[in-house]
Amino acid sequence: MEQYEKMIDKIFSEFKDIRYAAFYIKGQLVHRQKQTIDLPSAMESDRYEELLVNPTLITLAKQRGNIDCGGLRYIMISYGNFNQVIKELKGGHISLCFELQCDPIPLLPIIFSFLEYS
Repeated sequence: MEQYEKMIDKIFSEFKDIRYAAFYIKGQLVHRQKQTIDLPSAMESDRYEELLVNPTLITLAKQRGNIDCGGLRYIMISYGNFNQVIKELKGGHISLCFELQCDPIPLLPIIFSFLEYS
């Protein structure tokens, strides 16, 4: 899981508006939020979100997407304090939270490409 710790370091250094990143791969969770953010969420609730909520959301949206919507690219949730993007990866998912003032949509192709080649 050390590779995912390093990946989170790279994500935080390359994308300043990302406040939280998590990888849940093959039953192993690595997650971290920046120490300097305003209105941080509780890491314990983040843990359960990554272990239970996000895999369920991916399953539901993927099954719906596969019926007649062309599949699933990612899920975006706009909370009161931040925006979150969840994307399925081989063996699990990645979860990224963005500061509210950031529009993540234009950044997603860049971020996904960055992840693919890092």
